[in-house]
Amino acid sequence: MNNKIPIGPKKFLFVTLDSLIGDIAWQIKKEGHEVKYFTKNPEDQDIADGFIDKVDNWEKEVEWADVIVFDDVLGQGTKAKKLRDAGKSVIGGTPYTDKLEDDRAFGQEELKKFGINIIPYKDFTLFDDAIEYVKSNPGKYVIKPSGEAQNMKGLLFIGEEEDGRDVIQVLEDYKKALSKKIPIFQLQKRVTGVEVAVGAFFNGGKFVYPINVNFEHKKLFPGNLGPSTGEMGTSMFWSQPNKIFNQTLLKMEKKLSEENYVGYIDLNCIVNSNGIYPLEFTSRFGYPTISIQQEGMITPIGQFFYDLANGNEPNLKVKTGFQIGIRIVVPPFPFRDKKTFEIRSKDSIIYFKKPTEGVHIEDVKLVNGEWIVTGNSGVVLIVCGAGQTMKQTQAQVYSRIKNIMIPHMYYRDDIGDRWFEDSDKLHSWGYLREL
Repeated sequence: MNNKIPIGPKKFLFVTLDSLIGDIAWQIKKEGHEVKYFTKNPEDQDIADGFIDKVDNWEKEVEWADVIVFDDVLGQGTKAKKLRDAGKSVIGGTPYTDKLEDDRAFGQEELKKFGINIIPYKDFTLFDDAIEYVKSNPGKYVIKPSGEAQNMKGLLFIGEEEDGRDVIQVLEDYKKALSKKIPIFQLQKRVTGVEVAVGAFFNGGKFVYPINVNFEHKKLFPGNLGPSTGEMGTSMFWSQPNKIFNQTLLKMEKKLSEENYVGYIDLNCIVNSNGIYPLEFTSRFGYPTISIQQEGMITPIGQFFYDLANGNEPNLKVKTGFQIGIRIVVPPFPFRDKKTFEIRSKDSIIYFKKPTEGVHIEDVKLVNGEWIVTGNSGVVLIVCGAGQTMKQTQAQVYSRIKNIMIPHMYYRDDIGDRWFEDSDKLHSWGYLREL
């Protein structure tokens, strides 16, 4: 079915573990739809208060909803599949697609099964075994915690030394301090090149075009320095299927159709002149990726989600050019320190010098007309911009940030800079050609 007729107001129920998708719920509400929102994590209960209506028991709202949206993996796919099998219109994963992300080894083996090149890796449950492995097989490695520990982005470590001695030192440190938090982890051979992700929405039967090509910036400081974070900013553009997509995600279309997967799926890769090397799946919405994507959509996202959940062929119209989203954060981000957060950041008021477009919420609540920092992560806003060139896009997003004041706020001022060198490499290797 190809649904081109605008829908009237619909009822959307969002089910979130850690209140990650509050911004999209708010955007859909602003389009005139009814929205109800459930957060499982007690520490995140007041995020998005005042912006959207909350519920304490999402199961009681299932019959009310026209569309149910699950925002994560970690068991959310099991709930989504059960409701979808019962005939509900659901955006969310399946146990299989959850496992693609939650279990790194499984994700890599599935890529191999579908004829996609992978980087050599090995899973470990004991740090001593991993240390001995690096000593016996010297080289550059990436340490990647698996399962729930992979959400602690600061634990990912990228080795720089040819003999692996920096990796051995970090493994020794993790053994002493974090062995209980990291019950399973992966050592992956380090491959150098351009880090780029390709992703697309899936309507239960096939991919929805255009695809999205994005570049994450995970380090805290400009110049790609400092500790790893969940994300400091992302640059992106929409594209027809290109070589990277066709040689990776597209090969899994039949399997995703068998799973009746509905949502967004993304594959982060390293590419160089020798080939494409997938790193990891994101079999859900990315954060802040989905908010930046919404900024780049001309099609209302409520209409798009409704068509996606109902197996229609969404008419996804998008902006040409580029989009950038930059996270505005406050202390102690990217670290978790409840006392520091409460003293320095919690309940800070967000001031706008003038009305500013392109502002998306993360850990924020609305009280008596004031936007206030809440939650516990220190991630406050995503500020977005769009333009025909990367330089125009950068100029717009940073001019918008200048209109925002939050005590102790910080952000990266170089998001998009690496595009100028990366694009030359990607074009010369032929990876961005539409095929």
